[in-house]
Amino acid sequence: MSPPNVPGADDQFHRPSMRWWIGFMDQLDRLGYVAAGFSLLALCLIIFVHAWYIFLARPIHLALLPAALKLLNDLLLVIILLELFRTVVRFLQTEVLELEPYLSVGIIACTRRLLTASAELSYQLEAVAKESRHELFQQYLMDVGLNVLVIIILIGGLYLLRSRPSIEPRALS
Repeated sequence: MSPPNVPGADDQFHRPSMRWWIGFMDQLDRLGYVAAGFSLLALCLIIFVHAWYIFLARPIHLALLPAALKLLNDLLLVIILLELFRTVVRFLQTEVLELEPYLSVGIIACTRRLLTASAELSYQLEAVAKESRHELFQQYLMDVGLNVLVIIILIGGLYLLRSRPSIEPRALS
């Protein structure tokens, strides 16, 4: 069923005033992406500097392994934010929003969770009573299993995305 034929409806988007408003909204949209990109970059720098400061300023008597795991966790967060920043830059260059960077961010985020979950478990096991350690370990196994499953699914999606034939964008006329 086709929409009713309204006289002049085809021309409503071709009027000079409508083209001006659409152009203005497009510029606001691009400005929003630029602001978001700079915000992501600034946040990356802040987290990076803070993570290294905390790691290097820790007292000597504190264990190195927990501090190193915290640093690794923060650096993986920086990588996630940089990947999102790169996605914003790529969108501003091509005006095409791609799926692949989001799959990569999901893989990195799940890997980050896997690395931190084991560190959390070792500290939680020391703090809880022996009776609840089994339950805590079962939760840990479920968390790790779910994250591994999500990583496998995301890698499968990434493989399918990369193995599809590339489609050349059509020229707009």
